[in-house]
Amino acid sequence: MQFRPFSACQTNKPTVSSNHMTRIRLKKQAGLPSFYAWQLHHLQQSGYFLARCKNHVNQASISTTYLSDVVQVRVAPANEQRRVVSAIEQQFSRLDSGVVALERVQTNLKRYRTAVLKAAVEGRLTEAWREENPNVEPASELLERILKERRERWERDQLAAFEKKDKKPPKNWRSKYKAPAVLVVEEIFAALPEWWIWSSIGQCFEVRVGATPSRSRPDFWGGEIPWVSSGEVQFCRIADTKEHITEAGLANSSTRINPEGSVLLGMIGEGRTRGQVAIQDVQAANNQNCAAILVTETRIVPEYVYYWLWSRYEVTRSAGSGNNQPALNKTKVRTLPLALPPLAEQKVIVAEIERRLSILREVEAEVEANLKRAARLRQSILRLAFEGKLVPQDPNDEPASELLARIRAGREQSAPAKRRKKIPARDEPVEAQAGLF
Repeated sequence: MQFRPFSACQTNKPTVSSNHMTRIRLKKQAGLPSFYAWQLHHLQQSGYFLARCKNHVNQASISTTYLSDVVQVRVAPANEQRRVVSAIEQQFSRLDSGVVALERVQTNLKRYRTAVLKAAVEGRLTEAWREENPNVEPASELLERILKERRERWERDQLAAFEKKDKKPPKNWRSKYKAPAVLVVEEIFAALPEWWIWSSIGQCFEVRVGATPSRSRPDFWGGEIPWVSSGEVQFCRIADTKEHITEAGLANSSTRINPEGSVLLGMIGEGRTRGQVAIQDVQAANNQNCAAILVTETRIVPEYVYYWLWSRYEVTRSAGSGNNQPALNKTKVRTLPLALPPLAEQKVIVAEIERRLSILREVEAEVEANLKRAARLRQSILRLAFEGKLVPQDPNDEPASELLARIRAGREQSAPAKRRKKIPARDEPVEAQAGLF
């Protein structure tokens, strides 16, 4: 059983427990231990304990005294206890089978998504399209144009900088341009499809790493500029952000506003964050834990880069290194390989992926809804069980009052001379306590 705060479980074997757990021994006269274990589990699931807990060493807790003297449980005739437990276990067995089947579907859907992305970036989803469109511009020409435009953009920026400083450019200023490094690619796949080429993120795009404006400056926060934290980069599109910064925050930090359509890549974290990607649907700055890939400065389709990096999630994560916190950095992001298809084929690839994933998302939503429905049904079964509505009552059963009388009698006989002082009850009683435990 998975242990959660205030959860209850039953064991029939000798056990030891930590100081964060309380062991309850049921008196023999009280009936079935599983009847009361399920009842305590129901109280936990309904939030009963959480609503009445106190903080102890920064943790929510229920004291043993409170559990013993205040928490009330309902008592049913012994025969009815057996019927209730049998009905609960029967219903839960059916629910468990359904939940297992739904979780298996969830796993298969994740595998299907992985298979779709892999097939797409290997060109297998567009094989028929390539046969029907043999005269497309090859990706080599697209890359050549991108590199030319990058150099022209750099030259314009340099000239603008000289003009701003009212300086005349030196004769050799163009020679200072550093062309993006050409990626030396070992074969990742057996071969790329016709008209595709190998490139890299850094060869095709500018890569930026953001920053966090000082948290000690309230005037840097709460402005109009969206600011993306790495925790928001979760295989998604980002239309808004949890936090916003001001113009002062932007001016006093090294973060910059990325254009709409930029692809963000998580760089830091031992959990799932490192290697996850997102697309900006708004202009936004970002923090230092994610890299912004400025895809829209080129003609390459941002969604293609997004899906490529998504398909390479596990491989990208392995590129991170570090002692305490594995991480990528700007240099490593630039050297990540990119299988570049012709521009026309990129658009078809994205359309094929999104058509398949839209169906997958619908199925995932339905599975998630059914899992939530199963959780609600489980709680409903417990609620009906301890309201006496899950199984029919038998008028021939011994009344619970007689069972309580025997419990009281047994407790009085075995009570020690010195009794612990009870704390005042703070809850409306469900039934008389009667010393069940």
